Amino acid sequence: MEYIAALTPPTVMAVAFTALIVTIVKSQGGPNKAKEDAAVDAAMERRAARDAD
Repeated sequence: MEYIAALTPPTVMAVAFTALIVTIVKSQGGPNKAKEDAAVDAAMERRAARDAD
């Protein structure tokens, strides 16, 4: 039974890491891309306006 206790933490971390990667990949592109691009463009414009002052 010790081997189960030894394998559980790496298995849980592997599953969590896979879920994180899947979430990141799914959030790229599609309808979210336009919102992300608009947010970046707005931030760049604010920065350019601040630097111009």
